[in-house]
Amino acid sequence: MSFDLESLSEATSGAIGSLVSTTILYPLDTCKSKYQAEVRAHGQQKYRYLSDVLWEAIKNNQVLSLYQGLGTKNLQSFVSQFLYFYGYSYFKRLYLEKTGAKSIGTKANLLLAAAAGACNAILTQPLDTASSRMQTSAFGKSKGLFKTLTEGSWSDAFDGLGISLLLTANPAIQYTVFDQLKQNILKGKQNKSEQGSSPVVLSAFTAFVIGAISKSIATVLTYPAIRCKVMIQAAHDDETKENRQKVQRTVPGVVHSIWRKEGILGFFKGLQAQILKTVLSSALLLMIKEKITSTTWVLILAIRRYLLLTRPKLKSS
Repeated sequence: MSFDLESLSEATSGAIGSLVSTTILYPLDTCKSKYQAEVRAHGQQKYRYLSDVLWEAIKNNQVLSLYQGLGTKNLQSFVSQFLYFYGYSYFKRLYLEKTGAKSIGTKANLLLAAAAGACNAILTQPLDTASSRMQTSAFGKSKGLFKTLTEGSWSDAFDGLGISLLLTANPAIQYTVFDQLKQNILKGKQNKSEQGSSPVVLSAFTAFVIGAISKSIATVLTYPAIRCKVMIQAAHDDETKENRQKVQRTVPGVVHSIWRKEGILGFFKGLQAQILKTVLSSALLLMIKEKITSTTWVLILAIRRYLLLTRPKLKSS
């Protein structure tokens, strides 16, 4: 069975795009996560606005703490996006080969994207949980990756796995919308590209715009689940193994807490910040991915050609 070079190219370019966008927007992501993780009745909030998190870091001379957990987040982001893009691309190619279809419909695209997302969520959940806890720790008190993962039981590393599987609908919606818009824009041009040559790609601006549109739609539709996940995975610096309230680490416990303290609007607290961060991040990711895909494809083909040319020499020697 030959290795799927096209899927490898998609996965590599997607992972690199994710790494760059995550690093650029990380301070905003930290502020957003700490703001979302707080659940208090009206008038008792520590953070009334997203900017309050930033001012806290500035007043306490902890600006660099806005980057706490960046290494873990980058590792999680790179691995996650690589697995997702490889799985998504591979499943699409497999579907076309098995069915003999020339294109993939919306329903099939959603199912394939969800399948890729589910595999990705299961494999990367411990890194996702660790990065969320490191981000939401008090400024200057974030722990390392190993200590964060080992301070509780092994099952604690998979906190929020159920809701992560539910949230596979988010990238499924996002990339399905993106792919459908992309196919419409590039319709007619793909037939002109020769087999084995660099794939036709979108311009940076077009990729940014449709990336922003697709992520906005996905974020609005799935936001209540996103906030619940942040709360489940958030660090609780005042907890110990003896007094940790497990009910708060479950979906029913979090839903009850939000409803009791903040009401129905609490399920959408931080929506603007989430849209701003995720739309910019996803748009940057997809823009970078589209621009480097052709370069990545050429490099992979060059490496394969080099290996094929050197293999006979190695055997003969």
